[in-house]
Amino acid sequence: MNELELLDIAVQVAVEAADTARRMRNEAITDVGTKSTVTDVVTAADRAVEQQVITALAARRPGDTVLGEEFGGAPVSGGGVRWIVDPIDGTVNYLYGLAYYAVSIAAEVDGEVVAGVVRHATTGETWTAAKGHGAWREGVRLTGSPATELGLSLLGTGFGYAKERRAQQAGVVAQVLPVVRDIRRMGSAALDLCAAAEGRLDAYYEKGLAEWDLAAGGLIAREAGLLVTGLSGRPAGPDMVLAAPPALHGPLDALLAGLDADAGP
Repeated sequence: MNELELLDIAVQVAVEAADTARRMRNEAITDVGTKSTVTDVVTAADRAVEQQVITALAARRPGDTVLGEEFGGAPVSGGGVRWIVDPIDGTVNYLYGLAYYAVSIAAEVDGEVVAGVVRHATTGETWTAAKGHGAWREGVRLTGSPATELGLSLLGTGFGYAKERRAQQAGVVAQVLPVVRDIRRMGSAALDLCAAAEGRLDAYYEKGLAEWDLAAGGLIAREAGLLVTGLSGRPAGPDMVLAAPPALHGPLDALLAGLDADAGP
């Protein structure tokens, strides 16, 4: 099965999952727990949506494995497909009734993400990408921001849950804010990566993303022509994700590296 066929499955499953997330939010938020810290919340809807995705993928692709934010999963070896799932990216927004959360599903083959979809659960906007086939939203090909000056750029970012990391990230933001147009913190890494892919943000950076935060949105950003990396030539990962068009990537990388934005807790 090629990447476009995998993408088609991902889109089908994401649409159904986003409908469930939205319906459960409208009915009520129940059974709210915490994970890594008291501010890192998980709802019954997160678990229900992820289980729905697992069941739907198993029906379509028996034998594949799933890495999900809530239930985990095993790594794949031997050329199988691993699906990387964030059932509700933006759970704090979801909990508070803020309409900025999404379902994110990616297909990974031999350790490389080859297809991904991010579905905005409240608006229905859907961003997709397959390796080598570009990034798209509603039939429009995405090419990122045309911005070339860091000082006129709107950045997106996010913050961790642990207070020590928040303090470090706040220090970085305080240094970055005076040298850019402005910064937005909207609460969903997957949607922020799609916004950068579309040019709604000029660039995006964040420390602490997990695989399920990055997989689909990262592919969409790359296929839109953005460079998606860590700092100073390192690959994107938990230490840092920087997604920016080539003209902004170098200056922003230098700025963040000079601030040790990928250091600390």
